[in-house]
Amino acid sequence: MTTVAHTPSGDGGLSPDDLAPDELAPDAGEGLPAVGGGDPLAPAPVRPQTHVLMFCGVHLEKPGLAVPTPGLIDALARVGVGEHAARSTVSRMLRRGTLERHRRGKRIFLSPTPRARAELAEGGERAWRSPVNRTWDGQWTLLGFSLPESRRADRHLLRSRLQWAGFGMLQNGLWVAPREVDVEALVRKLDVLDHLKVFRASVAAPSQVPDLIDDAWDVATIARGYEQFLARWDRPDPLPDAPDDLARQLWLLSEWTLLGRHDPGLPVEYLPADWPAVRAEHVALRLRTRYDRGAAAIAVGLVEHLGGTEADRG
Repeated sequence: MTTVAHTPSGDGGLSPDDLAPDELAPDAGEGLPAVGGGDPLAPAPVRPQTHVLMFCGVHLEKPGLAVPTPGLIDALARVGVGEHAARSTVSRMLRRGTLERHRRGKRIFLSPTPRARAELAEGGERAWRSPVNRTWDGQWTLLGFSLPESRRADRHLLRSRLQWAGFGMLQNGLWVAPREVDVEALVRKLDVLDHLKVFRASVAAPSQVPDLIDDAWDVATIARGYEQFLARWDRPDPLPDAPDDLARQLWLLSEWTLLGRHDPGLPVEYLPADWPAVRAEHVALRLRTRYDRGAAAIAVGLVEHLGGTEADRG
């Protein structure tokens, strides 16, 4: 699958690549290090901004809630992000319109923009939608597109959005997803509708579903992601070196969200009998509940209520 670097949306929304790990979509010239290491039991490499988004999605989900800059730096320090990298990440997210400032006297508070908050809520729902497709209706969303060479940037961004929505590339310019996709909503920020052809379709002979899946997705890589997740998290004491449950929560949410970004939800009847997403989903749900209370107790000491839209932005 092709991945591209972040392209700012410019309207306070999130691009699909706001949740990409460093090695998949590096930000050229920014030099932010990946968090994590080569130890298979250590946390997976995650960009600092992904941790920020997870913190915002869980602990700043209600309008009026904000975190002072030192509080956000403290939260990031818990997942191993140094102060310089944390401040660089905040500055970049402010420039992109993902975060906004609120000034109270000499103190600066940060919160997701209204649009980012809405998209985080939508993304959270998607992240915890079951990756195991047990009720497939046999229908695919088939999408073809052709954009001129002069629109190369739009072509790359369209491909990134298609991957985010669970599409795989069947052949050049022809993409397929194993469920119904609202393509108009998916590409509403791009001027590409006149260049798309979209169908709901089923596979007909001589084509076979297993062959289509093998052509469009790297199933072995998807499985390996879940296996690595289980190696880290399916243990009595996951991430024992993490300082507290807020750190574990941010790692868990970040890694699970990134796994979902690359899993289209293929029909389970065409996957190996021991498909690791089944076990991984049980583990992720159990640990999310396990960490929620402790993480919330820590976050309440970092977050403040500024009174909704009355906050001064500076």
